Amino acid sequence: MPKRLPIGIQTFSKIRESDYVYVDKTKEALELIENYTYVFLARPRRFGKSLFLDTLRNIFEGKRELFEGLYIYDKWDWETKYPVIKISWDGRNRSIEDLQLNTKRFIRDNQEKLGVKCEAPLEHPTCFAELIKETYKKYNQPVVVLIDEYDKPILDVIEDENQAREHREYIKGLYSTLKGVDEYIRFAFLTGVSKFSKASIFSGLNMLEDISLNPKFGNICGYTHHDLETTFKEYLQGADFDKIKAWYNGYNFLKDDLYNPFDILQFIKNEFLFDNYWFQSATPTFLIKLIEKNRYFLPKLSNLVVGKELVDSFDIEKINLEVILYQSGYLTIDQVAYTPFDTIEYRLKIPNKEVKISLNDYIIKDLLKETNPNINKTPLFLALRDANLEAFKESLISIFASIPYNNYSNNTIQNYEGFYATVVYLYLQSLGIEIIGEDVTNRGRIDLTLFIEDKIYILEFKVVEDEKWKMEDEKNSALAQIKEKKYHQKYLTPQHSSLNTQIYLVGIEFSKEEKNIVSFAWEKIE
Repeated sequence: MPKRLPIGIQTFSKIRESDYVYVDKTKEALELIENYTYVFLARPRRFGKSLFLDTLRNIFEGKRELFEGLYIYDKWDWETKYPVIKISWDGRNRSIEDLQLNTKRFIRDNQEKLGVKCEAPLEHPTCFAELIKETYKKYNQPVVVLIDEYDKPILDVIEDENQAREHREYIKGLYSTLKGVDEYIRFAFLTGVSKFSKASIFSGLNMLEDISLNPKFGNICGYTHHDLETTFKEYLQGADFDKIKAWYNGYNFLKDDLYNPFDILQFIKNEFLFDNYWFQSATPTFLIKLIEKNRYFLPKLSNLVVGKELVDSFDIEKINLEVILYQSGYLTIDQVAYTPFDTIEYRLKIPNKEVKISLNDYIIKDLLKETNPNINKTPLFLALRDANLEAFKESLISIFASIPYNNYSNNTIQNYEGFYATVVYLYLQSLGIEIIGEDVTNRGRIDLTLFIEDKIYILEFKVVEDEKWKMEDEKNSALAQIKEKKYHQKYLTPQHSSLNTQIYLVGIEFSKEEKNIVSFAWEKIE
């Protein structure tokens, strides 16, 4: 009889006592608790952070019987037990009053569990420090502090800068009390989705060590492909592993490529149906507001190189779309390189097909008000697959014709080449094909490069002024620019192409007046 799947279960004891599947993470847990004191870990939502935190709780509470057969079982001193204070920002966090109620709840819960009392008001930050001191006194042991989703009070209102700032100051006051009770703490572990700068949240907590991009802990959450081939082998009999990998693998934190556990468990539960399980569990409405506000050029996301400071942290007053996308799991690390100045650069990528299709569909619906993006996707895909450039042109014209007029009124966004390139990019990315935006060559940047089967498409876009523009002015056309800069030469080398590779140069002009394509010219490189 196979073990049950732990769908939605974040309680370690329930998984072990009720015979659910458990992927052993106790080797990483032992490494942490033996060598660190104050630890911070950032991972995307539904990645297993809460379960790992609860695993730590059970280790420190000395519940040895739950760990039989796991790595840590014969390597930890189970006789020494530590009192544990656990904080979780569950529930509503839309106002300061919500935060105060939640603080009262988790302080009261910990007081009852540990049998201690505080003199200070429950919602006041000093009560948290008092709880730690009183717990230490009662048990005569240093205290373990576990804080799950430390940033949820901010992320729940991230679209409202003033409210987010107010929430930040409240939890900053709560967390900063830790520095005054350091002598009473054995171990502290904080998890979250995002990493805010130490100055803005953890004032004075310079001893907090961030393991989010420490290769040693790269697999601390999530499933590896080896886990699928071993732990989940009997559950995946007959499944297409290559397709599973394309759809759900690809998250990387400087060790192995990982799967989001939520995806794999839902995929098995739903009898191998490929769907956007993780993405649809929480839609990123705040992203649309950031994209619209900053007129973000979305094709950059498919070829994004950032410095270490960009994936490290951010502040509410300086929200960067790339940082939000990375820390939320919509982008992940593809490659790491050192610059000539010995600084680190990260090349980011959309992790897998699920995110690529779902994210772009979501943006199409909200940014372009397209109720059914799928209606244009099949003809677009077939045109590219079959190298039917006339059909490709007609599909693009149909897409722009379907954008509601009120998207343009009182808005100059359509005057920017980036708008048209972004729309094309969104639809092509939603097909799940490989795309490079702002593709760098030794002569300049290609707007979009597409790869589908044995075909490479090099696309260049231009926005033309008005009806006075003459389509016969070929020397200034988008196609002429591709040819003049010899963009295609990058893909004539053996590493990029074979004898069967077909390369198409496509120049597309958009009219501000027509708000659609007025010229579409292409050539095939023989």
